[in-house]
Amino acid sequence: MAKAKGTIEDLRASSGDQLGDQLSKLKKEQFNLRFQRANGQLEKTSRVREVRKQIARVMTVMNEQRRNAG
Repeated sequence: MAKAKGTIEDLRASSGDQLGDQLSKLKKEQFNLRFQRANGQLEKTSRVREVRKQIARVMTVMNEQRRNAG
């Protein structure tokens, strides 16, 4: 759990543009992982779950920043 806490603090220190870039990168990775899983080429299946959780973290911080700005 300590790893995630350090990650969320790093995300909160990031700007909106950086978060948007990171979100698009994670979405592309998620897309590629789905194709690999469908083709039976995915070796590290836990990565799918990790990426999904990272996307949720980034979106949470983006929503927090949007709420605080308004």
